[in-house]
Amino acid sequence: MPTPRETILTALADLLRTVPHVPVLRGEVLPERIPPAGLMILRDGNPGEPGVTLSPLMYHYQHRAELEVIVQTGEERDARFDRLVGRIGAAISADRTLRGLCDWVEAEAPEYVDLPVEGGAALKAAIVPIILHYVLADSLG
Repeated sequence: MPTPRETILTALADLLRTVPHVPVLRGEVLPERIPPAGLMILRDGNPGEPGVTLSPLMYHYQHRAELEVIVQTGEERDARFDRLVGRIGAAISADRTLRGLCDWVEAEAPEYVDLPVEGGAALKAAIVPIILHYVLADSLG
């Protein structure tokens, strides 16, 4: 049986898969080819140091997952990228608790990066930090 943390990350990946026509990978390397609509790679990130309450013992996390968003070069690359980031924000806004698994989910502003391609134009990419606020009864959960 998966831990609550794994259940939350799986639910986040499933939520991101509601963005039409854009594949979502989890923890994989960047493939050689990027689909025309773009690609998202969810990295588990870091749960950070939890806040702790006693009686009952509970661990309060602000887990920082990272979503890599990549769009191929080509016409309207910037507009496609902007629409994709907007769709990601809309998907997260539609289910801020991941069906009750989290207290709150929020995306931070994209951190833009250029991914060079040997013999070609760079890919447009960004890392979108997604903060998952949740409480666990076990720090290993």
